[in-house]
Amino acid sequence: MENVLMLFGGFQTVFAFDNLAACLLGAVLGLIVGAMPGIGSLAGCALLLPLTYKFSPTTAIIMLGALYYSNMYGGAFSAILLNIPGDSPAVMTSVDGYPMATKRGRPGQALFVSNISSCIGGFIGILILTFTGPALAKVGLLFGPAEMTSLLLMAMTSVGWLMGENPIRGVISTLLGIILATIGMDTLSGSPRFNFGSLYLMGGIPFIPFVIGSVGFAQIIKIMASRGSLSSQLVVNKLTIRGSLPSLSDLKRLLPPALRSGVLGTFVGVLPGAGATTAAFLGYAAQRAFKSKDPLGSGAVEGIAACESANNAAAAGAFAPLLALGIPGSGTGAVLLGGLIMWGLTPGPLLFSKSPDFAWGLIASLYLANLVALAISAGIIPFLVKILSVPVKLMIPLITVVCFVGSYSSSNSMYGVCIMLASGVLGYILDRNKYPIAPMLLAFVLAPMLESNMRKAFIISGGSVDIFFSRPISLAFLFIMMALILFPVIKAIIRALRK
Repeated sequence: MENVLMLFGGFQTVFAFDNLAACLLGAVLGLIVGAMPGIGSLAGCALLLPLTYKFSPTTAIIMLGALYYSNMYGGAFSAILLNIPGDSPAVMTSVDGYPMATKRGRPGQALFVSNISSCIGGFIGILILTFTGPALAKVGLLFGPAEMTSLLLMAMTSVGWLMGENPIRGVISTLLGIILATIGMDTLSGSPRFNFGSLYLMGGIPFIPFVIGSVGFAQIIKIMASRGSLSSQLVVNKLTIRGSLPSLSDLKRLLPPALRSGVLGTFVGVLPGAGATTAAFLGYAAQRAFKSKDPLGSGAVEGIAACESANNAAAAGAFAPLLALGIPGSGTGAVLLGGLIMWGLTPGPLLFSKSPDFAWGLIASLYLANLVALAISAGIIPFLVKILSVPVKLMIPLITVVCFVGSYSSSNSMYGVCIMLASGVLGYILDRNKYPIAPMLLAFVLAPMLESNMRKAFIISGGSVDIFFSRPISLAFLFIMMALILFPVIKAIIRALRK
């Protein structure tokens, strides 16, 4: 009951004119930043942080928090319409969002499903944060290197084996992503590896140009190679909000995965270093354990709902360790932590008692930002969908420019553009030979975290593998991983015996 009263006090803080204007501005900027490939929430918060120096701490954190939160909405726009994820958490959204918008001819419904699922997941995440924030942060501390290693192994195993028609191809794509992720500097020793003597490769392969190329630019190559016959051009005339609304069947299909992923994403967001990207991948992987009306990867409503709900819930969950313990769960969280220190605040257990207006004002602003982002996103859907009615001869150069600008802005050099071009060719080759792209991207994101946590666990245990089996949480994840590996084998054996 005390938390409810404090939340009401937080809403009184938010509805002060300055704070309300900051929240609305942050929500709008978050949508714009999220929809522009190559920027993302990390760069957006970092760029706007100096502008908030003269703001009051409460006003500043409300604007940056709203920006970070609504960014999860915007990332789905370009992922669904152009197959170019605006931010890394939107990678999984494009797997079903783009086919639903193009192959199934339902772009408005795809965007609405994404927005509604984001709102549901976000609301679940904020609600859990409201009542269990400090306690949830302490749960995150139970996850050491061994537990994180087992969790990441489970994530990579589940998607690598289950993505695509041929499990072997899914595993090969996963291994390719791991190999590419090892290029650069050693995560612990700092020594260069697999850089072939190149100074550029010492920094590794940047993710944003890599994903823009392998997903977005590869599609451009595919369209040009087929002389436009594979274009997803649609004729969209006078599409209204009512015409974009999902059907009652769509709402029934999105609700269960959105609720499940909302809880899962909040938990993942609390874990150190996991972030919204990991939550989106895990939410999508978890959906494969449940039935979907359409196969995942072909434009399934359940696939969009699972990953979009998870990444928004994770964005809310990330505030629990940040505020209660002063531990950022992602790069964006680290920027926000820097802002707290800059404003003279010390995050930790005493923050809620010493600065209640600040802490509860931020939490209350997330509720408002969630609704504002949903309203704005829904209102601009008819205008966004018109992108798909652009002729192919104009669409190809338009998307190409977006790929070049997004890749350059993420690295501030032509190196990012070169990576985008090379990964575009790689993505086209994999797609042409029916190798799934998503497992490669998943492995590329998770492999550095997996390596770092695994090596830290071995350092703690003195090189013994017992550390992974002696901890209950780690052992539970390993059992789930083995079940995921054996399930297809057992299923095939049962089918063979029935014949």
